[in-house]
Amino acid sequence: MTDLLETIRRVLVPIHKEGYPFILIGIVLTVLAGYFSQFFGWIFLILTLWVCYFFRDPERVTPVGDGLVVSPADGRVNLIAKALPPPELDLPQVPMTRISVFMNVFDCHVNRTPVTGTIGQIHYTPGLFLNAELDKASEDNERNGLVIETTFREMPVRVGVVQIAGLVARRIVGFVGAGDRLQVGERFGLIRFGSRVDVYLPEGTRVLVGLGQKAVAGETVLADLAGGPERQFRRI
Repeated sequence: MTDLLETIRRVLVPIHKEGYPFILIGIVLTVLAGYFSQFFGWIFLILTLWVCYFFRDPERVTPVGDGLVVSPADGRVNLIAKALPPPELDLPQVPMTRISVFMNVFDCHVNRTPVTGTIGQIHYTPGLFLNAELDKASEDNERNGLVIETTFREMPVRVGVVQIAGLVARRIVGFVGAGDRLQVGERFGLIRFGSRVDVYLPEGTRVLVGLGQKAVAGETVLADLAGGPERQFRRI
């Protein structure tokens, strides 16, 4: 029996607390709808189960290696380009390597820190709710940007991370504050119901993913600050 319970515990994925109010609403609506109509009761039950799935928060195994940058989000790599960072991040206004990961409504939406470092600043910018897959969403959409101050080969490096709202996503939730020290792969925020996360990396960074590739937050290595040939790394 103990082994069976342990197996069930490992299979069941934890749900992030941000989802509890939505799940509770879903349960209430399911009961009410089921009271009047079995058909609509099943519909709301399915929707409630989907909400549970949406707010899942699985554990991740994060690669470790000096200079490695891991994906901050689950989703598809939909943009890799040189771009100026958002001015509110107070990063040098020179082209940086931008990698964008688009999350659809079926992806896990808990965001994780791409590198180990200290949160230098956080800046929320109100805006539109355009399709987050569009390039101009980086400038026009509602977003929450933060700068992670880290070091690489004893040199200071600043990495920009921007959570971008989309057509359906209307709420960006942050778990951290300026001055917080985070390890790579730690949770720093969440975006509800479809969105995008951009990572801004310094010149010379070697991109290790391709357009259309599926990324897993806290696990997929997006880039290597060292550049040069591929390196071996381990996971924790």
